[in-house]
Amino acid sequence: MPPGLAVNAPLQIACVGFDATALLAGAEAGHFVVQQVATPDELASADADAVLIATPDLAALAAWPTLPALSLQTAVVVITDGSLWPLSLPLLQAGVQDVLPSAEADSARLGRALRHGIERKRLEAATRRAYATDLSTGLPHYPQLLEHMAHLLALREREPAPMALIALRISGLAATEANLGVESANVLRRKAAVRLRSALRASDVVASIGTDAFAVLLAWIDSPQDGERVAAKLAHALARPFSVAGREQGLAVSVGLASYPEHGKDADGLLRRAQAQATQRASIGGGQTASAADRGPQAAANDA
Repeated sequence: MPPGLAVNAPLQIACVGFDATALLAGAEAGHFVVQQVATPDELASADADAVLIATPDLAALAAWPTLPALSLQTAVVVITDGSLWPLSLPLLQAGVQDVLPSAEADSARLGRALRHGIERKRLEAATRRAYATDLSTGLPHYPQLLEHMAHLLALREREPAPMALIALRISGLAATEANLGVESANVLRRKAAVRLRSALRASDVVASIGTDAFAVLLAWIDSPQDGERVAAKLAHALARPFSVAGREQGLAVSVGLASYPEHGKDADGLLRRAQAQATQRASIGGGQTASAADRGPQAAANDA
């Protein structure tokens, strides 16, 4: 049996609306440790493999703004003594794993619903990780950035604080590829990613959103002006020459910024604004490219 399916591993369940400790004590689907919380909002900060919500009002739960982000990060199972259909459909569309009528939520069925939900979420997380990285830079890619922003924006609804998204468009990769080859262009792009990452805090997120674009999510800032300051700092960092295959290579950089909540409260809108601004603004930087005689992947691979 694969380790992920071992039924004896303790599984943490955050529960609101009723105490499921006794009900889950004898469940065959796993060893469940129940943590009782007082309000649904506390579920988002609970360290749990799954959350269990008991409510008679499925419509109110479906309208709860935190539910999509919560369902994205953990397995959610709902128990209700109200009408299941059609009110359960919006919950499933929001990512809830299962909706059970309270009359049928015995130890065996509830345990299975929780365990199946947990294993499905683990599989989803593994799949996302496998496809979440831009292999040439090691950075998160576009969908992973949107997912991270969704989590953070849900948090900001409960704990308001300014944040900013920076889009950086670069040009110069094509010239490097034409003169030095594909591998040299890849090296230049990786070096740009490393330079961005080294200029930021550990809490900030750098993502690859295209072959010629990066995005930087500033998880928190003291004021909207801090976003402009960091954007300018990053643009000038990328505009400095890079050493590739023993020659200096330059990138031209244009930058755009979207601030939360000033410019919007959803991930897609903020990213579109930052990208549009980066496209409209003038570029800075640029530089010399090596001659075609220097072409060759071996030189690029050995570049320091």
